Amino acid sequence: MTRILTAGDLVEDFSLPDETGTVRSLTELLADGPVVLFFYPAALTGGCTAEACHFRDLAAEFAAVGARPVGISGDSVDRQQEFTGKHVLGMPLLSDVDGSVRERFGVKRGFSLAPTKRVTFVIGQDRTVWEVVRSELRMNTHADRALEVLRARGA
Repeated sequence: MTRILTAGDLVEDFSLPDETGTVRSLTELLADGPVVLFFYPAALTGGCTAEACHFRDLAAEFAAVGARPVGISGDSVDRQQEFTGKHVLGMPLLSDVDGSVRERFGVKRGFSLAPTKRVTFVIGQDRTVWEVVRSELRMNTHADRALEVLRARGA
């Protein structure tokens, strides 16, 4: 089991397809500012919908600090497309079907119906992790804490 990345760690670049099937790299996503990468267990489930919709509802606040939220789960591109379409999420949702990125960040769960832990990483443009937010049950904590960190850093 890979250890979970922590503040100060450098994130390796990676590329995954988004909800449209377009392959996006972390470097490309970071081009315009910090990224708030939120891992979630499964699209279209109650908790994940609440979490993603909270990020969506705070879109203007993330834009104001020059950051963008990006969701990531093991769901297929089609499932991510359905998720964003149903809830008009307006942010990239990456499809990590083989779990390789989940593993690299250390958020892979053992044997489970939900193989991805609910963890959010605030990543600076130099690919350094600024903050790690971990909460399986308090969905709003992820976006709220990420915004606090971004504001404190003057992002």
